[in-house]
Amino acid sequence: MHTGRKNNRVWYLRLLVSSLIFVIVQLSTSTLYSKVYLNKDDALKLAFPGSQNVERKTLFLEDEDVKEIEALSKVRLDSKIFTYYVGIGKDGVLGYACLGSHIVRTKPAVYMVVVSPEARLQRVEILAFYEPEEYLPNKRWFNQFHGKVLNEGLWPKREISAVSGATLSVNGITSEVRKVLSIFSLKVIKKGVM
Repeated sequence: MHTGRKNNRVWYLRLLVSSLIFVIVQLSTSTLYSKVYLNKDDALKLAFPGSQNVERKTLFLEDEDVKEIEALSKVRLDSKIFTYYVGIGKDGVLGYACLGSHIVRTKPAVYMVVVSPEARLQRVEILAFYEPEEYLPNKRWFNQFHGKVLNEGLWPKREISAVSGATLSVNGITSEVRKVLSIFSLKVIKKGVM
């Protein structure tokens, strides 16, 4: 009996130590590539410089809305809840911003898409990136979104340049941008929702 308890304690101690080592390795590798560029408040200041007010809004999409958005964007929606921000200046709405995230390979990229009241892209920014930085396109690549509208050209290898070594990021970001533009175009700007 005494030997059995001792074996159980040894087994339990080994399990505990190996679990602890696993957690330490996971934490160290996940933070190894983690980089936060902008927090939410700074991102919204960048999105709406000189705004008098930034309001947070939430849309609750119906099944019919989801079908319409997916048909226009040609991208699958992951959620029926869409949160966005409205920048308001002295003359009215300055624009709209969406903060979201998507998985690149195995870790997330957090982004912000800013859209004008006319449904034109004003900017696309990465707020945080948890994959190795070589998988992230450079600032010049992001600048090409400025002024674009949702159309058939808004795809990699059409109006959006492909980037060798960052294919998953390029495809993912472009898909997210298309999805956001579709929601703003169909459910916010077209409907006159602020």
